[in-house]
Amino acid sequence: MNIKTLTAILGVALTTMAFKASAQKAYTQGVISYDTEVRGNPATAKIYFTPDSSATIVSFGAGTFEILSNAKHDYFAVILNIPVAGLKKAGIASPSEIEEGLAMLPSFTYTPTAETKQIAGFNCKKVVAKEAKSGKSYDIWITNDITLPQTAFPYYYAAIGGVPVQYTSFMQGQETTITIKSITDDKAPAGTFAISNDFEKVTMEELNAH
Repeated sequence: MNIKTLTAILGVALTTMAFKASAQKAYTQGVISYDTEVRGNPATAKIYFTPDSSATIVSFGAGTFEILSNAKHDYFAVILNIPVAGLKKAGIASPSEIEEGLAMLPSFTYTPTAETKQIAGFNCKKVVAKEAKSGKSYDIWITNDITLPQTAFPYYYAAIGGVPVQYTSFMQGQETTITIKSITDDKAPAGTFAISNDFEKVTMEELNAH
């Protein structure tokens, strides 16, 4: 085997290896983990997702709260479980509350940049997201190493061109910076996307009174 032939074979092999290394992993279900805070106190969060449903479970010192939603954006519930307060309630949003909540969410235009870095093992690039109403800009780091169902991350980032790995989350007028720690294809435990019978079902207004 001459040098030219060997070089050609090595070139093909390296190209194939590079292609395999850069190939996207497509998740159809799984769990995303990240750290956050609740009223200034540290908390841990997990987002369980399927193509149809999402359940975000936040664990903090006093207990947990869970946010349930679906891909159609026509179902939204918040479940509070705080044993020290004897609180086990699930607030279910009405159609008008869902519509009002969706109208309050941000709307972005995106400007890709050349900046890159690694976050949680993912190759990420920075995208500047400008919010239409406020004019504020946010640095969002996305990856194209993987693909996820849209239920796995805020749908106001659906057109950003990748999976947000470090981003700003918006809920009830609050902004929270989220940095993903890991993504696995673990299956959600049974009952994750439903409200257990031992929780009292109330309106969102009643839940917000607590």
